[in-house]
Amino acid sequence: MIKTLAKCIGEYKKQTILTPILVAIEVVFDVLIPFIMTKLLNVIELGGNIGQILGYGGLLAAFSLIALYFGAQSGKMAAQSSAGFAKNLRKKMYYTMQDYSFNNIDKFSSSSLITRMTTDVGFVQMAFQMLIRIAVRSPLVLIFSLIMSFALNARLALIFLFIIPVLAVGLFIIIKVTFPIFERVFKHYDKLNNIVQENVRGIRVVKTYVREEKEKQKFSDASELIYKDFSKAERILAFNNPLMNFSVYACTVLLAWFGAKAVIGDALSPNGFTASELSTLITYTTQILMSLMMFSMIFVQVTIAEAPAKRICEVLNERSDIQNPENPVYDVIDGSIDFIDVNFSYKSKKDKLCLSDVDLHINSGETVGIIGGTGSSKTTLIQLIPRLYDATDGVVKVGGVNVKDYDLETLRNSVSVVLQKNVLFSGTIKENLRWGNPDATDEEIVHACKLSQADEFISSFPDGYDTMIDQGGANVSGGQKQRLCIARALLKKPKILILDDSTSAVDTRTDALIRKGFAEYMPETTKIIIAQRIASVQDADKIIVMDGGKIVGMGNHEHLLATNEIYQEVYYSQVKGGEGDE
Repeated sequence: MIKTLAKCIGEYKKQTILTPILVAIEVVFDVLIPFIMTKLLNVIELGGNIGQILGYGGLLAAFSLIALYFGAQSGKMAAQSSAGFAKNLRKKMYYTMQDYSFNNIDKFSSSSLITRMTTDVGFVQMAFQMLIRIAVRSPLVLIFSLIMSFALNARLALIFLFIIPVLAVGLFIIIKVTFPIFERVFKHYDKLNNIVQENVRGIRVVKTYVREEKEKQKFSDASELIYKDFSKAERILAFNNPLMNFSVYACTVLLAWFGAKAVIGDALSPNGFTASELSTLITYTTQILMSLMMFSMIFVQVTIAEAPAKRICEVLNERSDIQNPENPVYDVIDGSIDFIDVNFSYKSKKDKLCLSDVDLHINSGETVGIIGGTGSSKTTLIQLIPRLYDATDGVVKVGGVNVKDYDLETLRNSVSVVLQKNVLFSGTIKENLRWGNPDATDEEIVHACKLSQADEFISSFPDGYDTMIDQGGANVSGGQKQRLCIARALLKKPKILILDDSTSAVDTRTDALIRKGFAEYMPETTKIIIAQRIASVQDADKIIVMDGGKIVGMGNHEHLLATNEIYQEVYYSQVKGGEGDE
């Protein structure tokens, strides 16, 4: 986990290395200041000359300024390195996710990925900053203060060796109890983000069904779980302060008791233990125990950050199960498609096949319709063509070449898929359409929109093709969104065009015009149309009927109407009103 995260330090290695060095220098001077103060007080107490007093005073001022400078510099470096680390972490996570296959994406919910890139990164950033600064400062202060304490009075310094283990055991117990709670909290965060995301995306449905109160209750329940767990963890962590105060006061009382005896006992000795040295020893007591308290805070922060760090590493270490071959093919000859003995299951569970025994050949330039009930794996079938998933068994070929032998970018640029869930992005209509082809001219954009029957409604907008699209395409209708997505796919000038129920929101006349445009202007492009309406596919060269993940019928409209029961049932229910054969 540490190795994975450390790679994200990147160009901020210099600041990361300099921070502990600067902290170490700061600590040295911080620890020397009480010691010099003791020397100054001893000189004053013994009636030393003004030169000695000014000398020690000058050292105190110089040490204070040096400690201040290096402390400020270490803080600056720590802030730069931690912010840069977090930036690189988010960037690497985002870039890693771009390479995921659909199978990889299925492992994480979108709300979980958002939590990992925001909340989780924030906790890891805080822990990183504390590790390179405070985690260095605390043990150094502890070690140097102990050395100086033993230098002042070894017998009294032994008190620390009895108190420190008590504090350490107490902190260990606190951390051990709180860690499982924080692990649970981040799972609750995922759930909360999922509720918010679903609500925002489906707010129109929420209002239509008057479910606002139900949604509020779901949010409140999720928030309450986070509150309860965090409160419980904070209550346990709150024992830090009384434990630390007990240790500080115990050390102070013991030092005062035995120290006073030492001062009185050594009063007649010219080099005896003095009151100023006792005061300095108490100062070191505070430094030692405060360093332990800071150390405990680091442990707490690292404990909190451990669960988010693991979740981040899950994203970073997830490798796409779809990779480019060593010597990929960079040319798709034509749009022919072959499925040879293809089986497919999500997560490679062969006992739960979504597609089984699929054998299919589609000639380049053919128009193919796919009909089938919900859950018949129509969408799953077409997702194997551009390698959004890989077949569990068998071979899928495009242009006579196994899809696994193609360069992924080459293959996917040759296959345009208008998915069932149409998505538009914030920006102008032109910017959205140029997702299909960044170099498309205005004339090409207009031509694609005319083919998809989108030009008419775009022209009716005051800003035309420069009209801004809201996030998710909220300011256009479902049918308009579908036509824009079809136009975007056409701009790729693909060898294979797949419409996955992509005209369901348009009227039958517009649907017919879109299909007519395809036939006239894209004769060499293989067109696959998944539809629920018989009218959308009945003119296709070949119609595939699917049921239960299998191809149960294939042929043209007349052949299937005469031989296939499922096709007959769909046809008569839509066209003949379910009245029976004629």
